[in-house]
Amino acid sequence: MPRWARICTMLGAVLVFVSGAGLVGFEAVLARYEGAVQEADLFGDEAAGATPEKTSDIKGPLDILLVGIDPRTPEWSPLADSIMVLHVNETLDSAYLFSMPRDLLVKIPAFPKADFKGGTEKLNAAMAHGSKVPGGKLPSAAQGFELLSKTVSEVTGIERFDAGAIINFNGFRKIVDAMGGVDMYIDTNVKSEHRQPDGTMRTLKPGGGGYTGPQAQYKKGDAHLKGWQALDYVRQRYGLPNGDYDRQRHQQQFVRAMADQALSKDVVTNPIKLDSVLRAAGESLIFNGRGHDLVDFAFAMRGLRSDSIQMIKLPGGGVTQGGSYRGEKFQPIAEEFFAALKAGTVDSFVINNPELLNKAR
Repeated sequence: MPRWARICTMLGAVLVFVSGAGLVGFEAVLARYEGAVQEADLFGDEAAGATPEKTSDIKGPLDILLVGIDPRTPEWSPLADSIMVLHVNETLDSAYLFSMPRDLLVKIPAFPKADFKGGTEKLNAAMAHGSKVPGGKLPSAAQGFELLSKTVSEVTGIERFDAGAIINFNGFRKIVDAMGGVDMYIDTNVKSEHRQPDGTMRTLKPGGGGYTGPQAQYKKGDAHLKGWQALDYVRQRYGLPNGDYDRQRHQQQFVRAMADQALSKDVVTNPIKLDSVLRAAGESLIFNGRGHDLVDFAFAMRGLRSDSIQMIKLPGGGVTQGGSYRGEKFQPIAEEFFAALKAGTVDSFVINNPELLNKAR
């Protein structure tokens, strides 16, 4: 493999941390890409007067918050459509990836920056509430991330995230297309609520209440997905046996598939394709490493591979009030999992509870 090809292919947000492609310097190559990824104060450190020392000495364990958003317009308050936590073990060569249900009923803390007084709502609303900037200014996704991270911390018991990233879902299409598509195993038949077989949008029914017209379909088995297909597939939850929990699993599987594709010889030995992939990834991310940059994290976790990431499913169920659906709640085993994370005993806990593992296929 040529020396330039060893730069970590930082795809989406998770791929920033799972590529493990032996990043070892190469100032000329890094200078081309290090400014491509947007950086922002996602945790409110600057406002709090924190000035973390910049160093590449990153030690485990690490907790990294990854949030996917689908902004419609600059005026649109972003909702957290996908919320994942990557817990990297002390040795930095294995990790657990788990999803937080977007409909999880939680206590969102008060957030004076956005004039939000707090309340009990669905988790994905935390980002929208936090993003509001008083004075009629445009919403701030970075500020919304700060409130979301505080909310996730209270739910999981993770007191401090070591890094965070916001992923623009529309950027996923560019990344996948730059790679020439993604090969992945589809574990159940899925029909698209939103797209027709040719990728165009389905027609809204008059008066609302769903769509009409032919549907794109993703059949069980090995598949090669284009950018629009990959994004459409990981968005689907309607018609699936377990709704959003199936969608969470598909998103985790897709992350693994992207990591594998990014490290394939077809990408890392092709300078034109790699350049396109890296630039597309940079345009899709907002990152904060609390004093560390992407290169620091990529180098520290150079031993981490996609097959050393265990995908975790945290079971839950619906909450109703007066016969109406209000949201989701975790089953008790999820709280036990969070306690094991905090105590540093998550490896043994997962071994003793293998039903929590999502399979790649």
